[in-house]
Order: sequence, then structure tokens, then C-alpha cells
Amino acid sequence: MTDAVQLRYARFAEEEAPGRSDLYAEWAAGVAGDQDVQRILARIPENRRQPPLVFAVTRMLGMGLEGYRSLRSFLIAHADEVVAECTARRLQTNEPLRLAPLLPVLSEIECPIALLEIGASAGLCLYPDRYSYRVVGADGAVRRELDPADGPSSVVLESRVDGELPAWRMPEVVWRAGIDLAPLDAADERDRRWLQGLVWPGEEGREQRVTAALDIAAADPPLLVAGDALDRLDALAAQAPVHATLVITTPGVLVHIPRDARTALVERIRSLPARWITIDPPAVLDIWEPPIDQGDWTGFVVALDGRVRASADPLGRRWEWRTGESPEST
Repeated sequence: MTDAVQLRYARFAEEEAPGRSDLYAEWAAGVAGDQDVQRILARIPENRRQPPLVFAVTRMLGMGLEGYRSLRSFLIAHADEVVAECTARRLQTNEPLRLAPLLPVLSEIECPIALLEIGASAGLCLYPDRYSYRVVGADGAVRRELDPADGPSSVVLESRVDGELPAWRMPEVVWRAGIDLAPLDAADERDRRWLQGLVWPGEEGREQRVTAALDIAAADPPLLVAGDALDRLDALAAQAPVHATLVITTPGVLVHIPRDARTALVERIRSLPARWITIDPPAVLDIWEPPIDQGDWTGFVVALDGRVRASADPLGRRWEWRTGESPEST
């Protein structure tokens, strides 16, 4: 079993962390060469010992951004607690920047909006109307910006867009709700440290963005329910205000759901009187309109009711509008 841990962490150190986090590359390389630490991590279930999850747990428990020797000492001293926390938790990347490529899609939908997210984590993607947006070009120059009605937000979602810029507007959101297997509380210090720990060291500005978004969510908490989306979706959707357009979002979550359950969930969503926005890999579904040639496609698919709108970086850092149908500005 330690061989599997060694291979996984060696691959992460060589292929995934470089260029994104030098510290995580160092930590993973250290684990890959350390049988004592491998034996500790082998006690964690296979689907809970991913390097980003294990490293985030250690940071939540108090590990600082120090070199591998310090990490090794921390893991040995806190082995039981690390194993227990990793076993209980799952990766819950709650990146509000994903809203940047979703904003022009939301602009196509009649307001007011009742927003319901599947895989909501702490609900940070339920506040598209509370964040500021900046679109920059390849040269870094601002091409367009938009702020909430009451002025610039403490959360600024800056994304790069080449090519066409669709029209957009700030949505009017009157209800916010989400479903998650283990929802997080934006006001809870341990949950906050967990989300902050999921940000890789070296990702400039991301931890500050997540922290500011947590403050916004804590001040006006959404309705979050725990459970499987197939079991909870109908009842939660029924609570949405009848005068609002129900919009169900699945930003980056479908890829983590087994195929049969994913297909059933999408069918359930499309059976409801709601609009559906997703951002997921093109191979995760076969319902795209028009069909996607995956050989020519880069990034994730942003779609409205299955109709392709844009391609996007998984976290929303870069996106490209892929349809001539531009939403009307209001």
C-alpha cells in the first residue's frame, strides 16, 4: 500500500505541483521519499489521501508554510488526527472566481433570480451580485468592469478573456440555497481554515479572495442543506420564491459524481421548472448543443440548459465566449 502512496505523491511532485506551488512540490517529493510518512498516509482511505487534501488538513490543524522537515515532524506528531480528518473530509474547492464566466450566462436569464447550487460547499458561488468583476486582455489591460449597485466589492473577480466580450449585467438574486454532502459554515473558524487551506501556497491573491468571500457569506448566510442532491433537490427547489426564476448551478461538481448518478441528476434538474447553468469538462456529459468536438476543445464547458456558451479554465481564471448569441445588456 505504501507503494501506491509513493507513486501518487511522486507524480504530484513531478507533474501537478510545478508551476503552481513550489512548496507543495517540495512536500510531495518529501513524502515520496519517506517510508515512515507513507505508512501514516496509507492508513487514510485511498479516495481521501490526495496530496491537496492531506496538505490542506495539515494546514487546518496548524501546520505552517514551512519546509518538508517541519511537515514530516508535524505528520508524525499528529498522525491519528490527520488520518481522522482526512477520512472525514473531501476536497471542496469553493472558488468564487468561477462566477466570472457564468456572469454573461446569468445575464440571459430573466430576473429576479432564485439561485440554487449543487455542491455548494460554503456557498461562495451563490453571491454573483455581491462581487466586483474585471475582465482583462492578454496585455493585462482592463477591457470591462462591473461593480454591485452599492459600489465596489471586497471580492474582485478578475479573469482574462480573449476575443468577443458578451454583454453582461449584475443579476438580481432574491434567494440563495445550496446542497452539499458536507456543507461548510462560512462563520465557523475551523471551516474557514479548511477552505483557506485548500488554496495552494503560491496561488497569488486566491486566499485573500476566498477569505473576503467567506466574510460576505457569513454576514448573509445562504440556506444550505446536507445530503445527496438527488434526494434533496425537489424539496429545496420547492422553497424558492414563486415570483423568481429558479436557476440551478453545477459549477465543477458533476465530474465528481459517478456516471449513473450524474445522468439521473441531470435528468432531474431538466425536469424542473428551472434554468440550469454548468461548468464542467466536455466529456462528463453528451448532451451539449451543438455537439462538442473534444479534439478541438480546450478547458471546461460553460452551458445554459445544455447549450454551449463558453469554454473556461476550471477555476474561471480565463474564458472565451463561444456563441454568437450575446445576452442583451440592461
